[in-house]
Amino acid sequence: QVQLVESGGGLVQAGDSLRLSCAASGRTSSRYAVGWFRQAPGKEREFVVGISWSGVSTGYADSVKGRFTISRDGAKNTVYLQMNSLKPEDTAAYYCAAKYGSNVYGRPHDYDYWGQGTQVTVSS
Repeated sequence: QVQLVESGGGLVQAGDSLRLSCAASGRTSSRYAVGWFRQAPGKEREFVVGISWSGVSTGYADSVKGRFTISRDGAKNTVYLQMNSLKPEDTAAYYCAAKYGSNVYGRPHDYDYWGQGTQVTVSS
């Protein structure tokens, strides 16, 4: 199995940037896809972005296209989420998730392993 630890959240102002990291450990030699999800209070967990094992394929939610960028460093077993032009509506707990497989997956129940989450708060 894979263990995931997110970091990089914080309190920023609208228009600022943050970079989240998702460090994986455990059985990382097998191919696994990674997704980022977020959940605001009182709302369902929603897909933000996913990346394939190779890093070649990605998928973004419409709400973050053009502002967020996902990437992965295989040597470090780390996936990054660069978030630019942050908006107050981006405020949420952000979770990374992993699934053994090669593709991009966009639904929470596609994923088997989850990190503990990191809070992102964007003030107006």
